[in-house]
Amino acid sequence: MHDQKPHPITNAEWKEIAALRPVREAWGLGEGVMPTDFASVVYGAKFNFVSGGPGYVGDIFILQGDALAEVPPMVLRRDREGHLIVC
Repeated sequence: MHDQKPHPITNAEWKEIAALRPVREAWGLGEGVMPTDFASVVYGAKFNFVSGGPGYVGDIFILQGDALAEVPPMVLRRDREGHLIVC
């Protein structure tokens, strides 16, 4: 049975997300921004994703800014080495 419910993003995951260059550029994050500050202005959820094809099983993160007209939703997943990448 698949778990299709959203899960909270941990502080460690927010830190990992906020360190990604595409995320920093999309939200205009400076070098000194704290992951908790970033998390306070972004809607984020993690899913335990199981793909119907082409075959991905693992974390999927969906981020949405606090303004729908600003940054479009961003989807992140883990690569084969376990690093987060933007889809």
